[in-house]
Amino acid sequence: MKPQAIATSLALLSAQAAAHTIFQELYINGVSAGHLTGIRHPSFNGPITDVTSNDVICNGGVNPLVTPFDKTVIDVPAGATITHEWHHGLNGADASDGDDPIATSHLGPVMVYLAKVPDATQETVTGLQWFKIAEDGLDANGKWGVNRLIDNGGKASAVIPKCIPSGNYFLRAEIIALHGASTYPGAQLYMECAQINVTGGGSASPATVSFPGAYAGTDPGITINIYYPTVTNYTIPGPRPFTCDGSTATTATVPVGTTTTTTKATTSTTSTATTTSTSATSTSTGTVAKYGQCGGIGWTGATTCVSGSTCTKLNDYYYQCV
Repeated sequence: MKPQAIATSLALLSAQAAAHTIFQELYINGVSAGHLTGIRHPSFNGPITDVTSNDVICNGGVNPLVTPFDKTVIDVPAGATITHEWHHGLNGADASDGDDPIATSHLGPVMVYLAKVPDATQETVTGLQWFKIAEDGLDANGKWGVNRLIDNGGKASAVIPKCIPSGNYFLRAEIIALHGASTYPGAQLYMECAQINVTGGGSASPATVSFPGAYAGTDPGITINIYYPTVTNYTIPGPRPFTCDGSTATTATVPVGTTTTTTKATTSTTSTATTTSTSATSTSTGTVAKYGQCGGIGWTGATTCVSGSTCTKLNDYYYQCV
């Protein structure tokens, strides 16, 4: 490795101990379910580095989860857009924290998985079968999923496939930071699981993988030097995302603050929160801001993007101005 590449790597590695992140809020079609509501989370924001450990399922172990678990199960209509929000500390966004939502050095992919469960409040997370519904890795311009998540204030989105069966699921949101991944164990995996109830679903049977088992230390997406030579092609770990029509699913980006003032009902006795912010889109006769939704099955809003943006299909249910 060239000396300058070594220096860059060492500088980035020196910051890794204080630049972690936690998934701490879930939005359904832009509406917050509440801060830390229905999400199994640790009190410490550290990573998991052993991909063979049970800790890679929903965190825990070296990062003990806060117990007792919140019993909220969040209702999510099949076909809905969910947004997972991450921050460096458990108190949410912090403009004074240079590593919020995650350090800019922590480049890597962003993913979302689901696992069907009898009861989303069950404590057991081992032995489940998972399928991926979204992934965002390295694009042709050299930007990573983490770059886009940072640009959007710690938020990334995915669509719940409309054809999956109704019922309880764990939703596993994940970031893999590759700044120290030139040797194994070195990649830093951040993940938490939300408790959701899918309504109005179908009867599809997605192919599944297990955690641990979906990743190996020898995977090119787990052990990789992202500094030298320059990475132009990256293989995201795990299976490709499931879609109802077999097309490619993509993690959608959302602009900061695209939620509306609404109360999100859930299926437990835990109280829920409301979120106040502005909408990214106008009426069905107006134009859609960059990164806003502009189409898809069931969409009734505006379909014309602002100048400089193009309405692009991410999947059948979500078109976005990019």
